[in-house]
Amino acid sequence: MAHQHPPFNAELWRLPKVKQTAGLGSSRIYELVAEGRFPKPVKLGPRASAWVSTEVLDWVIERIAERDGEQS
Repeated sequence: MAHQHPPFNAELWRLPKVKQTAGLGSSRIYELVAEGRFPKPVKLGPRASAWVSTEVLDWVIERIAERDGEQS
C-alpha cells in the first residue's frame, strides 16, 4: 500500500483546536482514537502531538453525512 500524503493545505492542529472542531472532550477523542473511530494524532515530539486538519474535518463531514442518512 502506497503512503498517501495529506493535501498541501493541511495544517497540524493541537488538541484545543481539535476539541473545538469536533465538539468533543479530550477523553472522548482519545477513546475514539483507540477504537479506530477518530484520526490518529501525529507525534511532534516526546510530549507533543497534533492532528492533520483535513482528517479531522473529514471526520466531521462523515458525522454530518451519517446524520443525514448518507453513506460515506
